[in-house]
Amino acid sequence: MCTGGCAKCLGSTLIPLAVLCTLANILLFFPGGKVVENNLHITDEVWYFGGILGSGVLMIFPALVFLGLKNNDCCGCCGNASCGKRFAMFSSIIFAAIGVLGAGYCFVLSAVALNRGPKCYTGTQWTYPFQDGNYLANHTLWSACQSPENIVPWNLTLFSLLLVMSGIQVVLCGIQVVNGLFGTICGDCKCCGCCGGDGTV
Repeated sequence: MCTGGCAKCLGSTLIPLAVLCTLANILLFFPGGKVVENNLHITDEVWYFGGILGSGVLMIFPALVFLGLKNNDCCGCCGNASCGKRFAMFSSIIFAAIGVLGAGYCFVLSAVALNRGPKCYTGTQWTYPFQDGNYLANHTLWSACQSPENIVPWNLTLFSLLLVMSGIQVVLCGIQVVNGLFGTICGDCKCCGCCGGDGTV
């Protein structure tokens, strides 16, 4: 597959992942699917907006750049066929790196949140009753959270989704870094013959 086509494929995959990560982060503001009376009762990691900023907003820019590479003018500069395409592929490496940072931010936050567990009411106070992810393998500990209802499976499911999706985003952006290097060095096969060139890259 040509480097431009590969980038377009990656971009079209990143956009729905970014939307899903944003939705997952928004849902985390409603512990157990309910509106809380006090924002201090929401798990701290939710307020760092890992899914909204890291895997959401910061991922949209690389995705749009990747999608645009397929149709980018490959005649580009100084009449040199594929020069413009090569420069575009080089710039995509920078945006891919931004995507890796954003998704990595979300991945780390999600891992920390899963290990720490949700903030909940234990009967005496709002706190984090779990330590070092001990609740992940021992469901009997979940009863320590009396409120909000179903807060443990709610947070566990959504942060797990964020962890998986942000991990996929990191891999996809990493692939584009490699793809962008090939495109920068070798050009794109779709550039052959444009502007009357002989196809040499």
